[in-house]
Amino acid sequence: MADELLAIADELYALPLAAFTPARDKRAKELKDARVKGLRKPVVSAWVVNLLVRHETEQVDQVLAVGEALRDAAAGMDAAQLRELTKQRRQLTAAVTTRARAVARERGVKVTEAVADQVEATLTAAMLDPGAAAAVRSGLLVSPLAATGVDAVDAAAAVAVPEALGFAAAPVSRELHVVPDLDPGEAERTRRKEALKEAKEALEEARHEHREAEAQVKALEARALQVAAELEEARRRVADLEERAEEVDDELAGAEDSRDAAAEQVAEAQAEVDRLEG
Repeated sequence: MADELLAIADELYALPLAAFTPARDKRAKELKDARVKGLRKPVVSAWVVNLLVRHETEQVDQVLAVGEALRDAAAGMDAAQLRELTKQRRQLTAAVTTRARAVARERGVKVTEAVADQVEATLTAAMLDPGAAAAVRSGLLVSPLAATGVDAVDAAAAVAVPEALGFAAAPVSRELHVVPDLDPGEAERTRRKEALKEAKEALEEARHEHREAEAQVKALEARALQVAAELEEARRRVADLEERAEEVDDELAGAEDSRDAAAEQVAEAQAEVDRLEG
C-alpha cells in the first residue's frame, strides 16, 4: 500500500502547481483513499525543487554527490580547505538555482528572489545533511529545507509522506544540462541580473499603485470640498430655520394673546346676553 501511495504521489508532485489540488482530489475520490486526500500541496519553492529533480536530474545528482563527498571529507580538512569547498558549494548551488528558475519560467511560473533563496537553501541543506538529501531526491517535497550543518534536519516533516525519504523521483527528461564551471562571481552576477529585473518590475508596479492612490486622493479631496460646501449650506439653512422658528414662536405668542382676549370678550358678551334674557 505504501508503494502504491508513493507512485500516486510521484505522479501528483510532477504536475504543474495549479493542477495539483484538483488532480489529488480526483484521485482520492476515485480510490476512496483518505491518504491521497491528505497529500499536501507543495509551496512554490518546494515545487520548484521537485521540478528540478525530475527535469534536471543530473544536476541534482551532482549536487547530492558533491555534498556527500564534502561531508565525508570535512572531518579531516583544515580551515582553509573548508573555506574553499564552502565557496565551491555556494557557486554550485547558485548555478543550479539559476537553472531551476529557468526551468520554472519555461513552464510559466515566475520564481521571485525570495523563492529562489528558499530553493538555494534547500539545495544547500541537501549538501549538508543526508536526510535533507534524501528528501530532495524524493521529488516529494512540500516545504523548503534549511540546515545549519550542526543540528539534523527534520526531513520527514518536509516531504509528502515519511516513506518518501527512501524514494527517488522518476526523471521526466534525460537531457543533460551540465552546470558550467563558473568563473568567480558569475553566479552572483546572474542572480543580481534576475534581482534587478524583478526590482524594476516591482518598481513599475509600485509606481502604478502610487498613481492610482494619487488619483484616489485627488478624487477624495474634491469630494471633501464638495461635502464641506454642502455642510456650510446645511449650516446656513439651519441658521435660517432657527431664525424662522423664533419668528414663528413670536407670531404664535401674539396669536395666543389675541385668542385669549377674544375668549374674554365672548365670555363678557355671553354674560350680558344671559343677564338680559333673565
